[in-house]
Amino acid sequence: MIINSNSLDLVCQGFRTVFNNAFSAATPQYEKIAMVVSSATREETYGWLGEFPSLREWIAERVYKNLKAHAFTIKNRDFEATVQVRRNDIEDDRYGVYAPLFSEMGRSTASHPDELIFGLLASGFSETCYDGQYFFDADHLMVVDDQEVSISNLQLPDEEKEEEEGPAWFLLDTSREVKPLIFQKRRAYQFVVRDNISVDDVFEKKLLTYSVDARLNVGFGLWQLAFGSKAPLTKANYEAARSSMMGLKGDYGRPLGITPTVLVVPPSLEGTARRLLKATVNGGEANEWAGSAELIVSHHL
Repeated sequence: MIINSNSLDLVCQGFRTVFNNAFSAATPQYEKIAMVVSSATREETYGWLGEFPSLREWIAERVYKNLKAHAFTIKNRDFEATVQVRRNDIEDDRYGVYAPLFSEMGRSTASHPDELIFGLLASGFSETCYDGQYFFDADHLMVVDDQEVSISNLQLPDEEKEEEEGPAWFLLDTSREVKPLIFQKRRAYQFVVRDNISVDDVFEKKLLTYSVDARLNVGFGLWQLAFGSKAPLTKANYEAARSSMMGLKGDYGRPLGITPTVLVVPPSLEGTARRLLKATVNGGEANEWAGSAELIVSHHL
């Protein structure tokens, strides 16, 4: 192939098509558990993460819900991936050997949000959220009946039952516009080409550069919508976790109406989770938890 701007445009179009096809074929799951927020600057502050606004009977003066400014800020980060193609390979019509690389770039780009979001979920036992506590913690403070009380969204093995710590699993309420996690997007993933034959890398090093980059980040949303467990995934522990979430109350002692809709597990717990949620009969008895939550299995936990 003669190297000129027209031939390089055709090669780029081919690489871009392979990338886009693989990107479109992927099935990321992050939007099931995270709300996607557009960012307009280098960072975003989420000052409203302290409140669950709810209605009350209007008897006398209006009671204002002042959104607590917890100064929870998510700073955008830059991400990139790059493939370099030898100019001689293009000249010798060997560009087809690079197709698998661009296909994998497309697939990995589409799954990158999953890597960030589910990785963040797994780190919730040791990373803090808007109230300064770990996202999964036994000492979140809430005001109930004008009194501060400690609320837990964490389950650990029961030593009295001689339970051992196992792989973490998570219950989430994803039924609302506000979700437990935040995917903040400043600039979406873009396919970037550097193949101008007058550029140093192309002219002197004989390398054509194709990249994908983005500017974004992830962060914790409302801990009330999530529950993390390191106890064994048993019917009893699952029931206790659901009961804890559904029993949460806000100001004036009113139920927050939280109902877990998703169970997230690593591959090592997939079989256990499927028996818990999918089997209509469990141990010869009717399984009352069948269909009680959607199952998500993530490799990024």
